[in-house]
Amino acid sequence: PPGRMAMAGTNSKESIKKGLAGMKASLGQSRLQDVLVNAEKELTLLKNTKLDIAFTGVSGAGKSSLVNAFRNVSDFDEGAAKTGVTQTTMDPEKYTHPKFPELTLWDLPGTGTPEFKPKEYLDKVKFSRYDFFIIVSSDRFTVNDAMLASEIQKMKKRFYFVRTKVDQAMEAERRKPNFSEKETLKVIREYCLCNLRKEGEADPRVFLISSWYLNMYEFPLLQKSLANDLNDLKRPLLIMAMPAFSREHLQEKKAAMEALIWKKALISCAIGMIPVPGVSLMFDIGLLVHTMKEFCKAFGLDDESLRNLANRVGKPVDVLKSAVKKTPMANQITPEFVQALTTKSLLCGTAMVLEELADFIPVLGSIVGGVNSLATTYFMLTGFLDDAMEDAESILAKVAE
Repeated sequence: PPGRMAMAGTNSKESIKKGLAGMKASLGQSRLQDVLVNAEKELTLLKNTKLDIAFTGVSGAGKSSLVNAFRNVSDFDEGAAKTGVTQTTMDPEKYTHPKFPELTLWDLPGTGTPEFKPKEYLDKVKFSRYDFFIIVSSDRFTVNDAMLASEIQKMKKRFYFVRTKVDQAMEAERRKPNFSEKETLKVIREYCLCNLRKEGEADPRVFLISSWYLNMYEFPLLQKSLANDLNDLKRPLLIMAMPAFSREHLQEKKAAMEALIWKKALISCAIGMIPVPGVSLMFDIGLLVHTMKEFCKAFGLDDESLRNLANRVGKPVDVLKSAVKKTPMANQITPEFVQALTTKSLLCGTAMVLEELADFIPVLGSIVGGVNSLATTYFMLTGFLDDAMEDAESILAKVAE
């Protein structure tokens, strides 16, 4: 199977030492039982964390396409937010992320009516359930947008101004003599800021994006700003769920997944303490299958994500798939695949993990089965993550060709 041979040499002693720093710090400061309980609590908190993002603005501004972009689906996929449809109700449309269902995107009704009242609007769309608001315009921001932002601010929530359809504006300007993309972007930004200041926004910030060409303009900057403003529980969810367009964003995804690995290894350790034959093995295989699939989905290493990316960048999907050398697609990760990874190299890797944790063997020694489960889970997930990261970087390189 893909990845079996590649994983053999992925983990160096240095990477294992670096990766286990968090676990060693916890073991050095607390009783093992407390560390295991805390790891389980943290994973449960992360699993139950929800993130709700609201998209608002006038109808036709590109809200639905932006919702689809955040969900990493095209406007034409089944279940995508409907585009080009005039809204006639005050009911928010709910769209769950297809791979990370804890993330929900809400397409709110349009705000373009002359009699618009921001406080009434926010009450009707159940303001309190959203973590933050993205206020969308495809041309200029209006007095309604500024009033809505002011009301959101009063209620102690965050909001972001996003100017969509920048690619269309660029195409219109490109036909002019002496065209400059940099100058055109500057003009668009100043026009948006000028309108917002005129309507009472003291210090507005506007992100210029194209919902179709996500890797261009300021969509990556928008992603980063949203993540930085979230708390430690919600930030990893957004980072994992959003599409990546740079090595920096891939590194952020990898860091979020690395933070999970040692917690999952500790859970594996706890199950390994159960003195019932076969229980630990069955649990470990299930945990590894689930986590490896999650890693693949976060990196876009699944058929659907690659197809959507191919459509966006105008390349054959087979060209992008050819960059995936070390990991299988998410749907190919099965218990059989995981069992096939238990090779001689895995035993060597497990030994490396145990050597690094040697100072704590007296603490861990009373749970012999647990120690092996911890080391095996940690080594396999770390190696798989390194391989998945490498394949994701290769895909980015193909996109850039």
